[in-house]
Amino acid sequence: MQIHPIRTPKDYAAMLKEVSKLVDLDPMPDTTDGERLDVLTTLVEAYERKHFPIEAPDPIEAIKFRMEQQGLEVQDLVPMIGQKNRVYEVLARKRPLSLSMIRKLHIGLGIPAEALIREPAPASTFA
Repeated sequence: MQIHPIRTPKDYAAMLKEVSKLVDLDPMPDTTDGERLDVLTTLVEAYERKHFPIEAPDPIEAIKFRMEQQGLEVQDLVPMIGQKNRVYEVLARKRPLSLSMIRKLHIGLGIPAEALIREPAPASTFA
């Protein structure tokens, strides 16, 4: 298979098949197969970014998801957001995230800053 840009869904499917074969081989990075895998993966990622964009999640939902993932409680967010009542206000969408909170949540929970700075959906959307 020659390397060429992915222009159609058929090209994309063929490229995924080739990438899958190479992944199964688990080549070392500095080998021919390893370099080929690197180039094909870059092409696939570029195609997916263009044709299957993923929007950043709602900031409050991202926080709740991370809390669930890590088994965190409201108390665990106090160092990042402030006192418990403030954490509850943020999670209920009654108080916006401040820049300081965003920084601390990004560092403390590993949530991308891009997700945290997004305008949250209104509380009525999640009722």
